[in-house]
Amino acid sequence: MSIEKVKLINDKGEVIERYKHDYENNLERFNMRGWKLHDGKTPKAEPVKEAKKVVKKVVKKKTKK
Repeated sequence: MSIEKVKLINDKGEVIERYKHDYENNLERFNMRGWKLHDGKTPKAEPVKEAKKVVKKVVKKKTKK
């Protein structure tokens, strides 16, 4: 008798491994917490948008003498 394990993944991309019978008995709880069966594919990383540099020029005020 071998004990099967399943891999679960959440929206953040974290992967955990649990016994299959534990997953089947607590399926609603895992789904409620955002865990789904991992299909073996690695999650695609979303491209990070580069922030534009903003350069502000400092203008000196003229003083009256």
